[in-house]
Amino acid sequence: MTNNIYYQGIRPDVSQLLPSKYTKVLEIGCGAGGFAENLENTCQVWGIEPVAEVAKIAQQRMGKVLIGTYESVYDDLPDNYFDLVICNDVIEHLPDPDRFFKSIKSKLDPNAHLIGSVPNVRYVWNLYELLIKKDWKYGDSGILDRTHLRFFTEKSLRRLFEEHNFTIEEFYGINNVLTSAKTLKIKLFNLLFSIIILLSLGSYQDIKFLQFAFRVKI
Repeated sequence: MTNNIYYQGIRPDVSQLLPSKYTKVLEIGCGAGGFAENLENTCQVWGIEPVAEVAKIAQQRMGKVLIGTYESVYDDLPDNYFDLVICNDVIEHLPDPDRFFKSIKSKLDPNAHLIGSVPNVRYVWNLYELLIKKDWKYGDSGILDRTHLRFFTEKSLRRLFEEHNFTIEEFYGINNVLTSAKTLKIKLFNLLFSIIILLSLGSYQDIKFLQFAFRVKI
């Protein structure tokens, strides 16, 4: 399990969203601590990881790692402390994202940022499975990872931030299906998707992205 790429992510697609200044960082779902390689050497880094075997590896890379879910270790986090929270593919695993965005504010300082990524349920291959193949099959990874409890579109994710009074500073799609085709069949499907996007006058642009990346400010 510790060699699983699922836990290793350095995530350069999200690291470019790091704010210019931060000193006390909390990474929720830190995995083996790979993302910490993107952070300033002078900052203090805390992590939360529910898989004990993986958390032990992260402890070698980060200042402090709490083993458990966010909900279970919440009381062990200092109040009014962190100026950066990292949530890479975390929000979709939470039983109650609204409760998370309410509760995390008590752990943040007044100028804190949150950065991270969330899968896009309107991703074109997910729509293909649903609308053409009439299927909704969970797996070990991807949009329909069986551990996902919540699903988001660009619209619903933006609304979640706005409802909890977080200011969106950066928000864009990542992992573009139209630039990652490897076989002729997929390339032909992608050509069809491109035509659909063109005919929609851009209103279906979101379907080509596997995930959305964001930076929001309290």
